[in-house]
Amino acid sequence: MTRLAKLGWTPFVNCVTALEPEQAARRGGREPQEIRVSETTTAVWPLSGFGDEIDPDPAVQAAVLLALGASHIEVRSAWGTNVSELEAPQVAALRGILDEKGLKVSAVASPIGKVDVSLPVEHELDRLRQVISVAKGLDTKYIRIFSFYRAEDQSAEDIRDDVMVRMGALAALAAESGVVLLHENEKGIFGDTPERVLDIMKAVDSPALRIAWDNANFVQVGVKPYTDGYAMLRPYLEYFQVKDALAGTGEVVPSGEGDGELDATIAALKADGFTGFASLEPHLASAHELGGFSGPVAFGIAARAFAALAAKNGVELS
Repeated sequence: MTRLAKLGWTPFVNCVTALEPEQAARRGGREPQEIRVSETTTAVWPLSGFGDEIDPDPAVQAAVLLALGASHIEVRSAWGTNVSELEAPQVAALRGILDEKGLKVSAVASPIGKVDVSLPVEHELDRLRQVISVAKGLDTKYIRIFSFYRAEDQSAEDIRDDVMVRMGALAALAAESGVVLLHENEKGIFGDTPERVLDIMKAVDSPALRIAWDNANFVQVGVKPYTDGYAMLRPYLEYFQVKDALAGTGEVVPSGEGDGELDATIAALKADGFTGFASLEPHLASAHELGGFSGPVAFGIAARAFAALAAKNGVELS
């Protein structure tokens, strides 16, 4: 019996299979609509995913992603070690595993900016230098970052200037190093709403700082992602983090079962000519400060749900 079989996971022959209504109901999500595959011109998006949401072992991560039709992996940790702490021999070993499997790296998902804004600027610059070395070792130009926490007695406006100083310094180092930072919107940080994300993009004004769009994270701060933020942020949107959430509870659910307007977002991205990465970040089992976990089975469920919505909108995942 293979390790994947022991984990209760089996490969999915058809990733464009919609969830059965009773499956969605058991998870508290919306009953999925009938999937009608688009007959318009097909767009092609490279499919990636957070490997450590599957398993700590990169070999297992790669096996599952490849079985789901992905060509890339987003690296947040390997063997339980975050990318901000990976040493050169570990990076080389990881690169060897991925090269052997034929899987490329779409981005390094770093925790940069997921600290209190009161820390010195140099604190995160030092960590970014380390992460840049990991990104270069894995042959990717993209690094996911955040835009800082604040104290409980502070407002977003209270920390705005400090955030912009730090984001500008990070972007300058990225530009100098030939990489692109991807700001992920998330609850609790400065850049949680479309308006504040736009503020960051305009204030920093650097091609080395772009957006990793996350529908579920917008839902969790009371935003209707497509309705409230898409047109505003599309000029900066370069990477698509795939997950959905319920507005009432904030619970993360498979694509199309929540209030994240995934269908409308995918349709708009296709219409706009988006050809960037779509990266699965399901968060279906558990979440903690530095990320979430799904396991192979739940990850497969998330992949099939997204593939169904992609196919409905004439998007091929590769």
